[in-house]
Amino acid sequence: MQNVLKAFKRREAIGSSVNYMGSLLTFLAESKDTGGAFSLFEILLKPGNEPPPHIHHSEDELYYVLEGEASVYVEVEEFAVKGGDCIFLPREKAHAFIVKSQRFRMLFLTQPGGAEDYFRTMTSSPASTLELPRETPTYSTADIQEAIKLGTQYGLEFLDPERTKELLPGFHEALLTRG
Repeated sequence: MQNVLKAFKRREAIGSSVNYMGSLLTFLAESKDTGGAFSLFEILLKPGNEPPPHIHHSEDELYYVLEGEASVYVEVEEFAVKGGDCIFLPREKAHAFIVKSQRFRMLFLTQPGGAEDYFRTMTSSPASTLELPRETPTYSTADIQEAIKLGTQYGLEFLDPERTKELLPGFHEALLTRG
């Protein structure tokens, strides 16, 4: 039997939000809501909460920046993004970003859907507020071996420093100057 999609309305809410690696994620449209076509989250980060350089083998990503500034690296390209900017990240392309403002808030669209399963399976906790969590591990402070292992099950490949230097030279240089 074919899944019948239903119209729905959703907004940022504690019940649909989780704390993950020092960030706040709100699931606005999940794969189960869209017949697997896409997933849409709102993500709130601060400097130091960025994920390590990685490649998505299963989905394309689109960021729409609501607030703040970041530098986004996609292979040899660098994009400075700020509120109102949209950036498309095709699957199979190495990418990473560095948050440049105290708060960075974006809509995060993945196509096809299902990325929410990774975030729910990884160490996340229900949000108690709609602000950044205070005391949680971030990618820069946590042992990310669990993320690396689980990522492979979801078509996500985290890059080691050598592959980062090779595939994302601008990001590698930015890290060296950032300290």
